[in-house]
Parts: sequence; structure tokens; C-alpha cells
Amino acid sequence: MAGAANRDESLLVPVVAAWWVAATLYGLWLGRKHETSPPIARLLAQAHQATVLPQDRPGSILINRLWPLLLSTLAAGALAFLAPQIPGIACGFAIIWALAWRRQEQAVTAIEERDGMGFFVERTSPFAPIKLVRAQGFRRNSQAPVL
Repeated sequence: MAGAANRDESLLVPVVAAWWVAATLYGLWLGRKHETSPPIARLLAQAHQATVLPQDRPGSILINRLWPLLLSTLAAGALAFLAPQIPGIACGFAIIWALAWRRQEQAVTAIEERDGMGFFVERTSPFAPIKLVRAQGFRRNSQAPVL
């Protein structure tokens, strides 16, 4: 957007800003429900029990699961030299995605606190669906002690 402002493309900046506002409103509307989305509910229901914790590799899991976002970001950045509106449009879609999925972790937290279980991402191929494993954790005592 800074490059577009420097090139005297005065219409591009307000149009992309309006797109970001529209994307924010649409993402907030999509993520407004307090219920679990069907894909997340299916993922939680299909989690199998593990007796040992899987190896913790947050960096590789992050790259393994978010590679489409990384790829679209790099592609939009590379195409910015040809058309500066491409990164602005891509950013709007990332805003929609993030806001639409913003409450899904609450379902995982609720089950973990209720059952005393922890969910962990199992290592799979980047092109395979995510798989979760359930491992024994610590149940949270939500009742206040009686004095």
C-alpha cells in the first residue's frame, strides 16, 4: 500500500481500505456463533487416545499446517511489484479467515477443562487432514472451596 501511495495511485488506498473494513465485518459475522464449526467438532470427535504425549514440535506443526497462508503471503508479496492491489486483496482474505475461526479454540478448551484431557496435533503430511490425539492431563477444579 505504501508503494501504491508513492506511485500516485490515489484511488487504490481507499478502495483497499474499504475492502479491509468489509472483510473485517464479514469475518466478524462468520465467526459470531459460539458453537463449534462442523469440521472442528468432527476433528475433536475423531481424536484417538494416547498413553504418552507426542513429541512437541511447535515450529514444524506451524509450518506443516499453515503452509497455505505462507504460500499466499509470499505469492502476494512477489506479485506486488506487478500490481500493488494484489497484497491488499490477499490481506482482506486473511482477515476473513482469522476472524471466522477466532472462537474455535474455545471448544477445545472447554473439553480439556471438563475431561482433564489435553489435545495435541499428531504429525501428518502437510496435505493430509489434521489429526488430534487426546492425552491425560489435569482436570481443573472450577468450584470455589467452602470455608
